[in-house]
Amino acid sequence: MPLSPGVHFLEPTIPVHVFEASTPGPTALIQAGIHGDEIAGVHALQELLEATIRPTHGRLLICPVMNPRAYRARRRAPADGLDLNRCFPGDASADAWELRLARKFMDLVEDERPALMATLHESQKRYDPSAERPTFGQTLVYGVEPMPEIISRTVARLNERFASDQERWDPQYFPVATSSTEVIVDAVGCVGICVETWMGFEEPHRIEMQKTVVEYLLDDIGVRKLNA
Repeated sequence: MPLSPGVHFLEPTIPVHVFEASTPGPTALIQAGIHGDEIAGVHALQELLEATIRPTHGRLLICPVMNPRAYRARRRAPADGLDLNRCFPGDASADAWELRLARKFMDLVEDERPALMATLHESQKRYDPSAERPTFGQTLVYGVEPMPEIISRTVARLNERFASDQERWDPQYFPVATSSTEVIVDAVGCVGICVETWMGFEEPHRIEMQKTVVEYLLDDIGVRKLNA
């Protein structure tokens, strides 16, 4: 059953903010902080919540700190824990906290069946298609083909807003079978996007870019029609 509007908790310290518009529409689920050393997305969602972001159509769910243990340590994963983004779909009976949390998040997704699930990340290396190993900064990453059209539209809007060569955004196809995004896409058939800002920028600028991406995605999917 979908959650009622308000703040709910997957665990005692993991809030999920649920907003519902008076006008019907799709559901969008945005989360950040699944890796604790990638902080811009966490702060972006917290600032959007403080600015009273609300859907104009449908439902909006925001989980600003998906992995509080890693976030407190400012590490990809806590020293004694697992990489939460490699724990999906999870296991409710597992000893590992991350596997139990991943299962609770999957239960939420399967109840809500969002049209869009976006997760906010950061990368230490800027995207370079010629690099020997994949790099991700300044990309919208997707794991299924063909590329969802919302990605090309959002990249185009971002490149109008952030015009320098270093700020340029690109789409990137990079499937990871156990990531939260890909597992959720497989489970409910939604659009799944991993947003990656480059850590070479100062933190306030990365936060601003993350906020802009979220607003553009919500605008495009029809949950928050900024241009209406």
